[in-house]
Amino acid sequence: MTVDPADDTRTRILRAALDLFAEHGYQRTSLRQIGERLRLTKTAILYHFPAKENLLAALVEPLVADLEALLDTAQTQPTERARWTVLEGWVDIMLAHRRPLGMLFHDIALIGRGDTYHRLIVIAMRANDLIAGPDAGRRERVRAVQAVASCSDPIVFFTDVSDEVLRADMLDGVRRLLTAPTADAAGPPDADPAGATVRPTDPAAAALAHASRPDAAPGGGAAARRRRPGRPRALGREQVEAARRMHAAGTHSVDAIAATLGVSRATVYRHLDGQ
Repeated sequence: MTVDPADDTRTRILRAALDLFAEHGYQRTSLRQIGERLRLTKTAILYHFPAKENLLAALVEPLVADLEALLDTAQTQPTERARWTVLEGWVDIMLAHRRPLGMLFHDIALIGRGDTYHRLIVIAMRANDLIAGPDAGRRERVRAVQAVASCSDPIVFFTDVSDEVLRADMLDGVRRLLTAPTADAAGPPDADPAGATVRPTDPAAAALAHASRPDAAPGGGAAARRRRPGRPRALGREQVEAARRMHAAGTHSVDAIAATLGVSRATVYRHLDGQ
């Protein structure tokens, strides 16, 4: 089969971009650096990707498309089968896209810049509904959200664990979550008086909840706070806004916000104090 030179160049650009984003972070990687690695001019990069944001979208697209296809398949199945089709398929897709998922963890606020964020929100809502099942009460819907997180978060935090072992551990954990008995004394009744559907309220927090929420991961607090290569020391304007929204909503601790945005607690406090 003959390889289209244009497609080959585009693939090389994406591969180099992913490598550099992983090494230095999205914010600190320029199109010029990507071109230098490939011995291409910046103009050549722009021919295939008019802006750096287009590179990010293209890198995440296979993950998003695979999740959409999974949900389309599950949508046609009976409730119980659909639930486990989503959960097992979600784990497999996350494992298949470990590197782009890790990149999103470090630059999570960036996906709010385009259509990708809105597609991820729709994907998350569809997954939650399929896992919870029809006529689910509040507790079932809460567990559905937790189940999706259980099938995502460990991918980011256990990078040294093989796909096979991590897959088995993740599916064991989510089965235990969904089959555990619910104690009446644990809280209010299942019925939600308002009949409201759980919805994320903040772009960064919403995406995090369904891709890499550090405050939900086992031992995530200490691991997430370790400085990683490419972790930025300062926040961009959009990241500052996201941090302030999460803090004001009370949904994330300062530790969780720092882990989400890939900075230190001191950096988060500095921007929160400047409100």
